[in-house]
Amino acid sequence: MTYLKKYLLFIFCLLSAELLAQPYRIVSLDGTISEILCELGLESQIVGVDVTSTFPESLKKLPKVGHNRNISAEGVLSLNPTLVLGLETGMVKPEVIAQLKAAGKNVLIFKREYTIESTKNLVREIAKYFNLENKAEVVIKKIEADLAKVKKVSPAKKVLFIYARGTGSMMVGGEGTSVEKALLLAGCENAIKGFTDFKPLTAEALILANPDVILLFSSGLESVGGVEGLLKVQGIAQTKAGKNRKIIEMDGQLLTGFGVRVGQAIVELADKVNRKEN
Repeated sequence: MTYLKKYLLFIFCLLSAELLAQPYRIVSLDGTISEILCELGLESQIVGVDVTSTFPESLKKLPKVGHNRNISAEGVLSLNPTLVLGLETGMVKPEVIAQLKAAGKNVLIFKREYTIESTKNLVREIAKYFNLENKAEVVIKKIEADLAKVKKVSPAKKVLFIYARGTGSMMVGGEGTSVEKALLLAGCENAIKGFTDFKPLTAEALILANPDVILLFSSGLESVGGVEGLLKVQGIAQTKAGKNRKIIEMDGQLLTGFGVRVGQAIVELADKVNRKEN
């Protein structure tokens, strides 16, 4: 091989390595994915997120592309991403995904269920794409260490979850929701039976459920005027939880995200229920 050929080959290898080392421009369409990316050391490559990406705090400074259920392709494309990540359960519209792919963007949509095993699998799948399998196992060990700290509620308490956006918009969480899955992991029982997903709150349903504890997102409790405001909602004061003022709140993304902080979420949930019962 001549000197010139060797030189050109050397330059080619240098350029190839530089191209391979180029950072991604990532847009995350779900808070759970955003947390996993940050835990894997990829936060510096995130250029945009959806509004559920609230942790770590530094993500709040990034451009927002809307809620994962109402993403527009235009907003994502304006950030010129090289990679877009989302979840099937995030309900990103198929037509939006199609638009992003048609624009030449690499779009990865991951499956996720509200189980600990699914959380671990999600961490591994995302890490694998970036060749960070070793980091994934470190993250998973951290999750397991957090879960080992859970002091389950015993005996089980009936907990009613209310999704509120002001007193005029209040729903109760039924079976199969992410909140119910968290409640079960904490040793609690969902006070609502007989339907899945969410239904409007009624005084009759409240009294029939008669929960020991009422749970809301922190933002939801604030929207109804705090504990005092909630107790004024028809039917609340007639429940066991209302009579005993056993009302707790948690950050919404922490409670329902089932991401890298899932162990911390279950610890906090169980502790708050236990503390309210003392």
